[in-house]
Amino acid sequence: MLVALVAELADYEKEPLAATGTGEDFLAALFPPDREAAVSATVAEIGGEVVGMAIWFVTFSTWTAQHGLWLEDLYVRPHARGDGVGAALMAALAGVCLQRGYPRMEWTVLDWNADAMAVYRHLGADPMRDWTTQRLTGAALVDLAARGSR
Repeated sequence: MLVALVAELADYEKEPLAATGTGEDFLAALFPPDREAAVSATVAEIGGEVVGMAIWFVTFSTWTAQHGLWLEDLYVRPHARGDGVGAALMAALAGVCLQRGYPRMEWTVLDWNADAMAVYRHLGADPMRDWTTQRLTGAALVDLAARGSR
């Protein structure tokens, strides 16, 4: 189920080859047998069909010395958009924050995704204009790790 939604999300975000996780990968991440899961998934169903998902995990703020929630991905299937599914998923995550005492929920959005940004503004979210996401992958990640072992 999640693999199909992630593949649809990857297509939507114009990165169809980037989604390499398998069903087994998701099972291991969401339901590890030997530890507490570091990631969670919240899904939305209509009539028994999964039509949306939110993949999220707990963060920590050094400024507030408190945990928060990071929304890694939110996706709603095209035929279910406009019916409040995305807002319901966001509301469920906001509820997790309040239940656990987390003062904030954060995520990134692609610059070209005006529809998503409009939904987020409607929900009351504020863009963090002075922050840019950084990422290390591949050879750069390996090279940096090697520096630490010298």
